[in-house]
Amino acid sequence: MSPEPKASPVVSTASGKVRGAVQTGVHVFKGVPYGSSMSGARRFQSPAKADPWTGVRDAFELGPKCPQLEMTLPPPMQAILDGIRSDPPMGEDCLCLNVWSANLGSSNQRPVMVWLHGGGFTAGSGGSLVYDGTALAAKHDVVVVTLNHRLNIFGYLYLAELGGEEFADSGNAGMLDIVAALEWVRDNIAEFGGDPGNVTIFGESGGGMKVTALMAMPAAQGLFHRAIVQSGPFLRAVPRRRATQATEIFLATLGLKSSQVRELQNVPVERLMEAMPSMPGGLMALAPVADGRSLPGHPFDPAAPAISASVPLLIGSNSTEFTLFEMPPTDLDDATFLAQVKQRMRIDDSAAGELIAAYKKAHVNNIDASLAFESDRFMRINSILQAERKAMQGGAPVYMYQFSWKTPVLSGTLRSPHALEIPFVFDNVDLWTGLTGEGPERYPLADKMSTAWAAFAHLGSPGHNGLPAWPAYTSDRRSTMMFDNECRTVDDPGAEERQAFLASMSASAPV
Repeated sequence: MSPEPKASPVVSTASGKVRGAVQTGVHVFKGVPYGSSMSGARRFQSPAKADPWTGVRDAFELGPKCPQLEMTLPPPMQAILDGIRSDPPMGEDCLCLNVWSANLGSSNQRPVMVWLHGGGFTAGSGGSLVYDGTALAAKHDVVVVTLNHRLNIFGYLYLAELGGEEFADSGNAGMLDIVAALEWVRDNIAEFGGDPGNVTIFGESGGGMKVTALMAMPAAQGLFHRAIVQSGPFLRAVPRRRATQATEIFLATLGLKSSQVRELQNVPVERLMEAMPSMPGGLMALAPVADGRSLPGHPFDPAAPAISASVPLLIGSNSTEFTLFEMPPTDLDDATFLAQVKQRMRIDDSAAGELIAAYKKAHVNNIDASLAFESDRFMRINSILQAERKAMQGGAPVYMYQFSWKTPVLSGTLRSPHALEIPFVFDNVDLWTGLTGEGPERYPLADKMSTAWAAFAHLGSPGHNGLPAWPAYTSDRRSTMMFDNECRTVDDPGAEERQAFLASMSASAPV
């Protein structure tokens, strides 16, 4: 993006001055460093502050994203993802962020919304096309920040038990990068028109999991004031012993002994990436570690973290999450459905039959019942458990939603898949027509959702005049906002399925 001729705004940060551009009336700054390069001797260490510069630095282009392997999906869904993929360079100098603001200067203090990107903890960047903050900043009087941070082995390879104090924070380095970005927001965002005392962190999928982890990290306490988790509950982190075992296997793949941790700082990036698939459990096993240090325990297990008791939470999921990753079957007989549930839940025929009966009662056929079951297993049940534990804390309120609008793409077969709500939250539905289609009904729903998210950032409650009343979530009422062409509040949607699923969990075999 090159600047419009009429304006190239310059803002001072703690590291130096940056020159942005103007995009449809919104000031945009891209690729602003909040930390230094984490290569060489800095690899696997806690983030270091950005190196200062002299003069004015142009902030017109996205900064590097963390080295990563591209995520792949079945062909129809891969084409959908490719439609919004940005293509910045990759590198270990990836600690950078982007800012959108309608008005600059410390006299224009507005809520700040810091977006954490999806892709699990292994892929993605804050520069995806659909994360463009122009509409939110222009329409809803907020400042939007997106960011890049370390991912996969660069951000979550746990070396503390093998490498000692020097690598004590390696298992959560990527999360500490985000803390550093929030510190940058605290120290600099006022010059961009933002209020450092009113910061909302929000994210989808892996981004929602990052939001959840931050709620349990002492270093992040006080750096944000509201939290939104979109299809990204995160109850339990990786235990230290399991993380160490995975690291030992990774080292062996590289021909290194457990005593040669420091040698990892000299291995070329390309070689590290080649070895990443050797991690037991695959790349998705790379995630924050409950190291007893930067992350003292599991984020939301057995209870919500006390350090974020005063932080309001908005959390929810989509109705058919799994259809982004796997096309729904065209036919599903009873025997196949039974085998699927037994395998997924590790339960016997009797328990699986009882669980299936609950889903069949609520859905017209096996396919729809199976999609609901998979989405509950993937996102909804843990989102409910996270909301329950937050509500039981008796501190700040928690609000629950379910996104049930069905996309017309691929003849409607995807229903309401994972990530579909993102363009509605950002009011960017025309930037991802490959997933949303092009129908006019998208616009009023995008307005309602983006207004709700901005209202939450402003006041800590997502309710507004365009929606029905939206009470806080409690374990007795379980009020949930259903986002669709007609939005409505429902108490305990899918109650019988939820109860049956939780009962089956108690009957499952141990892992």
